[in-house]
Amino acid sequence: MRFTSILILICMTSFKVQAQQDSVKKTTVTLASLYSSNVSYYGQATNEKLPYALFNATVRFPIGLYLSGGSYKLLNYGSGISETDIGAGYGHDFNDKINMDIAYTRSFFPANSPLLQAANENNVNITVNYVWLWLKSSLSSDYAFGKQNDVFISLSHSKEISIGTLFNAKNSLHLEPAIELVAGTRHFYEVYTIKKGNHDQINGKGKSAVSPGNSNSITTTSVASNSFNLLSYNFKLPLSLSRANYIAEINYQLSILGANAGAELKHQQSFMGLAFYYQF
Repeated sequence: MRFTSILILICMTSFKVQAQQDSVKKTTVTLASLYSSNVSYYGQATNEKLPYALFNATVRFPIGLYLSGGSYKLLNYGSGISETDIGAGYGHDFNDKINMDIAYTRSFFPANSPLLQAANENNVNITVNYVWLWLKSSLSSDYAFGKQNDVFISLSHSKEISIGTLFNAKNSLHLEPAIELVAGTRHFYEVYTIKKGNHDQINGKGKSAVSPGNSNSITTTSVASNSFNLLSYNFKLPLSLSRANYIAEINYQLSILGANAGAELKHQQSFMGLAFYYQF
């Protein structure tokens, strides 16, 4: 299962260490730690940079069921945990070419969270992967709900390229360049702009949230949230070093937002990340 945001995609999380080919025959535990230079929600990021570290554990059973839990910390915002999530899912390989994952994730955010996805505490994801002769395609759909309700669809194409070995024959290097298109609704952004406006008012920034002469009128940013639009183009370049039971990765992502992106979102953004996965 891949991150649709990270999130990204974060928001539903399950890690597979692909180097361990016999993982379907026994119960496995995968531990993951990640660092990213900024939070990406389906390729979208605010103008405020939010680097973070993430830790996750996933238990996968031979029947395809898996359970996961994790949390991450924004490194330049607050002193506590920035988000915690628990999830469950099921993966099934139909044959050597096609497999499917379905998962549910529940996230918990602090009341003052600056994250775009904080309005959608729940996420249901269905992902179908198909391996062609030269590349792999993934079609993913997400229903994110909570304070708001949003739908996202992602289509990605990737190609794994074997570079060779490092140090010895047991360590292999791989590149997997990918391009991803993400479309969806933007109700989550409506909540974000309200929270952002209230935060600025408390800190004496910007215009007052209350209109003069009418104490019950609240001014917010107008967003065309009901429409289903292209949200982002994402170009990814991960370089991984794998062995029998671990993967170490360095990755780069360039995201370019669609034409209807909000003013508080950075329209072109680069993300750098490090990740380490270990499977028992």
